[in-house]
Amino acid sequence: MRLLHTMLRVGNLDKSIAFYTQVLGMQVLRKHEYPDGKFTLAFVGYGDEQDNTVLELTYNWGTETYDKGNAYGHIAIEVDDAYKACEAVKQAGGKVVREAGPMMHGTTVIAFIEDPDGYKVEFIQKGTF
Repeated sequence: MRLLHTMLRVGNLDKSIAFYTQVLGMQVLRKHEYPDGKFTLAFVGYGDEQDNTVLELTYNWGTETYDKGNAYGHIAIEVDDAYKACEAVKQAGGKVVREAGPMMHGTTVIAFIEDPDGYKVEFIQKGTF
């Protein structure tokens, strides 16, 4: 078995694709519209789906917001330098919701940012965990 993807429902597919590609440096791996079901799927990631776990962005036509509940946590991405990664996000117009620094009760350097739909993305600095 292998983990294939995580699906996120998004309210504006173009904004979400721009965030994950332009701010986080992912690539659009594939995109397909399903007119009969009135939804579009876009898969983004850092490498092909054969060797990497990716994100599936699901846009249900006409739905702009979702109730995320309180069970979802975040997506985690390893970065070389969490401080520089936060600066790059800010420069690209992204939102940093927890600046880079050691996690409470530990030494792992983390930061949190938010995507256009409010999903949290954690940066974990390589070599600190």
